[in-house]
Amino acid sequence: MRPAILSLAAGLIAAPCIQHPAFAQPAYPQKTIRLLVGAVPGGATDILARVIGQKLAENLRQQVVIENRPGANQILAAEMTAKSAPDGYTLLMVPSGFAINPSIYRKLPFDPVRDFTPLAIVADVPNVLMIHPSLPARSVRDFIALARAHPGQLSYGSSGVGSPSHLCGEVFKMMTKVSFVHVPYKGSGQSVIDLIGGHLQLSFPSIPASMPHIRSGKLRPLGVTILRRSSSLPDVPTIDESGVKGYEVSGWYGILGPANMPRDVVQLLNNEIIRALRSADVRDSLLGQGAEPVGSKPEEFTGIIAADLVKWSQVVKTVGLQPE
Repeated sequence: MRPAILSLAAGLIAAPCIQHPAFAQPAYPQKTIRLLVGAVPGGATDILARVIGQKLAENLRQQVVIENRPGANQILAAEMTAKSAPDGYTLLMVPSGFAINPSIYRKLPFDPVRDFTPLAIVADVPNVLMIHPSLPARSVRDFIALARAHPGQLSYGSSGVGSPSHLCGEVFKMMTKVSFVHVPYKGSGQSVIDLIGGHLQLSFPSIPASMPHIRSGKLRPLGVTILRRSSSLPDVPTIDESGVKGYEVSGWYGILGPANMPRDVVQLLNNEIIRALRSADVRDSLLGQGAEPVGSKPEEFTGIIAADLVKWSQVVKTVGLQPE
């Protein structure tokens, strides 16, 4: 997992002197900020947006509205953001699937680099292999044996084609030589509901989306998708240590804005996101749900997106997924 990046210059960019105050732009923010979420409520993207949005609203003393716009693996919300005015009043919470989509979809209605302003990474969030309690498996090894005994008869849900939860399943299938059916949803929340209802047998949701159902016993965790155990699920082994050596799929969540945002607004928002992540209540909330608070400079986030575009392109080719 990427180490937490918490360094940030404390000062804001000084505003230039203005000779005619009557023509000065009002201080940001002066109205409600929209934080778009490209998935239905209940998944990690939505959970993180609400935690961060609430703290931003407190600190900025301005309303931050979480607006769910699910569809097309979060592409609809990203398109809305890309086409919004670059004034800081429309922002977007995205998972690392944002950098996977260009390898999955032949044509996107935006450029993932040119049309956005990265503001900050919020958290690193591992996924977890979850199964319905009716399955007899008690470990990753048990599950692999079960899947091999019933090829193509088990179904797993994801938050959409090309999402981290989808890639978790495809990489697992490739590395273990098992076969099960992929069922995409418009967000992990609905896939988890169908898993609880027995319509699916397994899934690889994020830990934040899974924690309530793990605690209630409605779902059984078998293994986390990163190379070290999660502090939120210390008793759940990694898939790697469970015998699938080298298995690792992890993802970040971050906040973007439209391209060409004013530099002073970018700096202010970055500072406020970092400030929110450093507050004890936000950190405790995120850690309690399985998310590791990160924080980053905008330039660092830009570099991570660029690197992930290359990385996920290679992964998609390796697992044999065909662009849609």
